[in-house]
Amino acid sequence: MAGRGGRPGARSRFARPAAPGPRTTMIAYLTGTLLEVGESSCLLLTEGGTGYEVALPATFLSQLPDKGEQVEIYIATIVREDALDLYGFASWDERTTFQALISVPKLGPKTALAMLSMYTPDDLRTITASDDLTALKRVPGIGAKTAQTILLELKYKLKTVDSPALVTSLKDQAASVLRDALTGLTNLGYGEDEAAKALETVLGAEPDLDVTSALRAALKHMAGRR
Repeated sequence: MAGRGGRPGARSRFARPAAPGPRTTMIAYLTGTLLEVGESSCLLLTEGGTGYEVALPATFLSQLPDKGEQVEIYIATIVREDALDLYGFASWDERTTFQALISVPKLGPKTALAMLSMYTPDDLRTITASDDLTALKRVPGIGAKTAQTILLELKYKLKTVDSPALVTSLKDQAASVLRDALTGLTNLGYGEDEAAKALETVLGAEPDLDVTSALRAALKHMAGRR
């Protein structure tokens, strides 16, 4: 029935909300029976009788048990207008790293999966912290320009401070200053990402600072950006 002064079947003058873009929510974990293993994915049957095809990094695929055995998978769900894709990982750290990777503009899930097929999360933290373009360019589909973009975008998205591989590559004193100063800033209420970025800037300019001096310099740096 048409409204007053309206036409039968006329659409509302208000626009429909835009369709949501890709997001990584919904299913986060699956456990069940391994039914099939493909070249880049597996088929998992849950206790409720639902079968899920899950794309996996090559390293995880090689570690899967025999068909018929139980398997646990951490899941990142990518929802688009025309598809719902599941990407699986052996650890929560891998899943979190995958989410950080796909947040980089023009870096899709397939490329992110290829990166995690070649490198562990700690490897990627070290590569990012040391600006290792050569290592990134070994991943299929990543050229020099893309590698530079990835390094810039991930510099403060991956938690490089807690990476054992990275910390052991630094001098003990410098690593201790970085950790202690970061703890001090987070105790003061600053976000870990913001604090780590500020500390990396000030310690990069003055690597010999002690904890107190690093804290003061980082606080001054952050105050100047607000």
